[in-house]
Amino acid sequence: MDQLLWAGRQDADSAGDTRRLHQVVQPFDEASEGGAALIGFACDEGVRRNHGRVGAAQGPDAIRRMLANLPAHGIGRLFDAGNIACTDGALEQAQLRLAGQVQQALVQQAFPVVLGGGHEVAYGTFIGIARHLGPALRSGRLLIVNFDAHFDLRQADQASSGTPFRQIAQWCEQAGVAFHYLCYGISRLGNTPALFARARELGVHFSLDSEIAFGNLADFGQELQQQLAAASHVYLTIDLDVLPAEKAPGVSAPAAYGVPLEKVEYLVRLAKDSGKLIAADIAECNPSFDRDGLTAKVAARLAHTLLQDN
Repeated sequence: MDQLLWAGRQDADSAGDTRRLHQVVQPFDEASEGGAALIGFACDEGVRRNHGRVGAAQGPDAIRRMLANLPAHGIGRLFDAGNIACTDGALEQAQLRLAGQVQQALVQQAFPVVLGGGHEVAYGTFIGIARHLGPALRSGRLLIVNFDAHFDLRQADQASSGTPFRQIAQWCEQAGVAFHYLCYGISRLGNTPALFARARELGVHFSLDSEIAFGNLADFGQELQQQLAAASHVYLTIDLDVLPAEKAPGVSAPAAYGVPLEKVEYLVRLAKDSGKLIAADIAECNPSFDRDGLTAKVAARLAHTLLQDN
């Protein structure tokens, strides 16, 4: 945990609970238990391999800076486990280190919230969940809920930010585990016909960004709640490029259309309120292309929702 990231104002002259997150957060260590644990995945390698705009390795710390000064509404126990860095191009090894940290947080009964980094973060988070659940992964039903403009089901010789859910699907097939993948915000122009075909072959349930924009949000909420009710555990992952570029300019691939923040937040809150979230991550915050820290602020807002005590 980098203490310099956790700084902000103090309202000691005001009555009542004036705590901000920089006054709540503690380093995550072997004695930590319960609460939520932030884990940074400071990695650009997956984005580089996917020919995107690099810079997301600085995302975790940018989000922390924005979180630091937010009021601690509903957040009683918060830990920071620092960053898993990938500076040598060895993405696969970094993903395994991330998996180990996610698993350790779960062992200590903490809720892992991983801050990316490219969306290759998803494979590392999933492996950590799978290791923790063990045989329960086969007997239960793990639902993956992804907010993303892209399926991230690419087939490639190397892992990248475009391949994590294909990798997860392959892992599930080899392990004899059902692959339950729900994706909100898919851009028709951001995915090839081959990717749509692959999603259908894998039984992916998805909604287009345009469908969510023009549809009845209550209907999407009801659909999500039905999916959540059928799950034993839920892994939630948010790629910030699901949002319109004016809300999230600092991402690898800004969205020309996107899903409005209020709709993403509403659905994220439903997932959180289900009580079934086992882990979550927020990917693709890229400070190099951000404007006035807007993307980091949006990421911090979504993270704040996830960090609140049930």
